Amino acid sequence: MSYLPLTDGEREEMLASMGYSSIDELFSAAGLSGKVELGLGEAKSEAEVTSYMEELAEEVQTDVLSFVGAGAYRHFIPSVIAHITSRGEFYTAYTPYQAELSQGTLQSIYEYQSMICQLSAMAVTNASMYDGASALGEAALLAMRTTHRNRLLVSASLHPRWREVLATYVSGIEAQLVEIPFDEKKGTMDISAVEREAEEGAALIIQNPNFFGVIEEEAPKLGEIIQLAKGQFIVCADPISLGIIEAPGNYGADIYVAEGQGLGSPLSYGGPYLGIMAARKGLERSLPGRIVGRTSDAEGKVGYVLTLQTREQHIRRQKATSNICTNQALVALAAAVFLSLLGKNGIHELATQNLAKAEYAKRELVKRGLKVVFSGATFNEFLVEFSVSAREVYKSCIEEGVVPGIYIDQWYPQFEKNLLICVTERHSKAEIDRLVELLGRWGG
Repeated sequence: MSYLPLTDGEREEMLASMGYSSIDELFSAAGLSGKVELGLGEAKSEAEVTSYMEELAEEVQTDVLSFVGAGAYRHFIPSVIAHITSRGEFYTAYTPYQAELSQGTLQSIYEYQSMICQLSAMAVTNASMYDGASALGEAALLAMRTTHRNRLLVSASLHPRWREVLATYVSGIEAQLVEIPFDEKKGTMDISAVEREAEEGAALIIQNPNFFGVIEEEAPKLGEIIQLAKGQFIVCADPISLGIIEAPGNYGADIYVAEGQGLGSPLSYGGPYLGIMAARKGLERSLPGRIVGRTSDAEGKVGYVLTLQTREQHIRRQKATSNICTNQALVALAAAVFLSLLGKNGIHELATQNLAKAEYAKRELVKRGLKVVFSGATFNEFLVEFSVSAREVYKSCIEEGVVPGIYIDQWYPQFEKNLLICVTERHSKAEIDRLVELLGRWGG
C-alpha cells in the first residue's frame, strides 16, 4: 500500500496557489512534460530478475588487478568480522540512548575507543564520525573554537578531497585557509613556510604519511612551531601505518584524525566508512559526538555509560559542538574486531608487509629506468614519473587488465606525467612483477 501524505484536495489547493490546474501542467511549465522512457522493459518475476542479475554478474570482469590507494585501501578482512557485525543485536542497533538497555553496543564502542587510544597514543577518542574527511572538518572547527582564531594552516600534500571537504566545513564562518607548500624534491612540508605563517594560526594540519605516501620525518618540529605560536597540531594518519610509524600522540599532536576503512571494512564503492578522531587530555569536552566510559553499579558489577554527549540531540543546540547524528558504531565495531584480532604484533606485521612490498615495487621500477619522484621515505604509496602523460600509461594498463594507480593532474597539474601507486599486503610478488612488467615499457 502506497503512503500518500497528501489528500487529493490538498494537492489541488497547492496547485491552485501556484496557478496550475494539474500536475501535468506544473511539470510542463518546468520543462518536464512528456513521459520518460526508462528502458527497464516489461515487469519480471523475482525468479526472472534473479536469473537476469546472475547473467549480468557473469559478464562483469572480476580479475582486474588494482594498485589504487589515495585514501581507500584494499586490506585483508578476517571473515570473523562479518560474522560479528552481522549479528542482530549489533546490526540493527542505533545510538544507545538508554544506556542500561544497550550494554553490548556501549561495550563495543568502549573497546574501540580504548584500542584507538593505544594505537594513536592519544588520551581520548570519540565515537564516531562519518569518515576521515568530515572528522578533519570537525577537528578544524574544534581548533578554532578552543583557540578563538580563524586561521588554518593546511599542507598542500594533504589529500585534495579532504581539503575540499575542509573548505566546505569552514565556509561561511570567516575562516582563512593558508596552504603550506611541499618540497618538490623530498615531498615533505616546507618548514620555513610553516614558521612564516604560524603566528595567529588556529591549527597546522598535516597528513603523515602524506597524500604522496611520503613520511613527514620532521613532524615533531612542525608541531613545536605551531604550538609555540599557541595553535594546535592536527595530524591525519592512516591507522595501518601506525603499526610501524611513530604514533601522533608521541610527537605532540593535539588532535588525530583518520579514515578507518582499512580496519576491517571493504572498499564498497565509497562507504560506509569510519571517521576516527582522538585528542590530547584537556580537549575531551570539546570533542563532537560521544564518549563511552566504564563504571560499576551499586553491586560492583561492571557497566558502560555515555560519559559525554556534546551533540545537539542531547543538549541545548547552542551548547552543542556538532550536529552529527548518524551512528557509525557498526563500522567502529568492525575496526575494534580487526584490531583485537591482530593485536600489537599483528598490526606491526601488517604495516611491515605494506612497507616491504611497496619498497620492492619501487626498486624494481627504478631498475626498469623509471623515476620515483620524491626522495623522502614512503610507506605504501609512491609517485612515479613517466616520459609521457600518466593518463596514456593508465589507459594502456587498463586494456591489459591492470589499474596501475591513479593520475593526479586534476589536483596537481605539475604532475601530469606521474602516477600515484599503492601496494598493500594483498599484493603478491607475482602481481607486483606484473605491474613492473607493464610500466617498464616506459622505462628509460
